[in-house]
Amino acid sequence: MLTRQQARELDLRAMNDYGVPGIVLMENAGRGMAELLQTLGIAGPVAVVCGKGNNGGDGLVIARHLDNVGVAVHVLLLANPEELAGDAAINYRIVQQSGLPMTRVSLDPFDETAFADLLRVDWVVDALFGVGLQGNVRSPFDRVIAAINASPAQVLAVDIPSGLDADTGQPLGCAVRAHHTATVVAHKIGFARPEASEFLGRIHCISMGAPRRLLEAFNLDERPGV
Repeated sequence: MLTRQQARELDLRAMNDYGVPGIVLMENAGRGMAELLQTLGIAGPVAVVCGKGNNGGDGLVIARHLDNVGVAVHVLLLANPEELAGDAAINYRIVQQSGLPMTRVSLDPFDETAFADLLRVDWVVDALFGVGLQGNVRSPFDRVIAAINASPAQVLAVDIPSGLDADTGQPLGCAVRAHHTATVVAHKIGFARPEASEFLGRIHCISMGAPRRLLEAFNLDERPGV
């Protein structure tokens, strides 16, 4: 298991000590999550709800790979494209140039109508907030989480359900109730709390391609079934 700080440290050491570019880690994780979705079964369109951070960047990778295999995907971006940075910005440009359906959701004023699609899709991918979130979910993001929870679709959370504290397993005011959580590398320590189970659903560990020697330093192993 990993704490919030350990998850951050693992990412940084993969990049700084082993020279694995962040865009490679993001690509590996996002592609693995897209493949997981396919194995879980997709019978209709998929809505990918993306925030402005790396969690949203993972969501954009998922959208790209689902589009590549012919799945109907609609990205809901809860950020100004100019706010995106680094690897998330790179993936935004790829998605934009690829012509994937994408809606930039207004936050001020908040556009409730943008989430009508969540009532008509087969899956919702929650790529709003990652493990770095601390402090209660603020408005209007609490309303975004409520819209995801109101959807009849299956929900896949990227790394952690948005709004769930990675260390305590407690909702930060509110949290997405996922049917599946595709967590990167290993369970987060808060997942072990019994009360977290109602938000996590079934947990799947996804490889980001970190070097084996680095994983061993954290007493982790990304091999399937381990």
